[in-house]
Amino acid sequence: MTRLEFLKSLDLSGAALFSVLATCTLESCSSKGSDTPTPNNPSGGSSTAGFTGTATGNNIDFTIDLTNSANSSLASVGGARVFGDVIVARTGANTFVAVSKACTHQGTTVEYRHAQGHFFCPNHGSIFGLNGSVIRDPATQPLKAFSTTLNGNNLRVFA
Repeated sequence: MTRLEFLKSLDLSGAALFSVLATCTLESCSSKGSDTPTPNNPSGGSSTAGFTGTATGNNIDFTIDLTNSANSSLASVGGARVFGDVIVARTGANTFVAVSKACTHQGTTVEYRHAQGHFFCPNHGSIFGLNGSVIRDPATQPLKAFSTTLNGNNLRVFA
């Protein structure tokens, strides 16, 4: 459910809905957080189900067990999942891409759009290529791209 759908479900008057929507929109522009919850992933040296390594900070290097149910969103082409500071997307049968999750405009978590072949920021409409390059502003800086290596059912993501 989107934020707008939720607010409409509250059955607020037009003026009240506008006030709440304006406040929510302005708040979502900040880099304080994200509308997309970040999974409980370790920041370094530890592991959880289907994940081992470091997914936050400057030393990104982690491995994903693609057979683990926690990673089921990556089981099919077009799926994506956020791990710490990184969004990983399955672009083909045996191909994956990984980029920093935060839009370089104002920090909102980007979404992977498989049909369009890009990452999209739902906040102000910035579009990034699969390599992190800026395709459409307002973002002017690329997303950081990470290397990926598939070894059997394990995907390594690293800087």
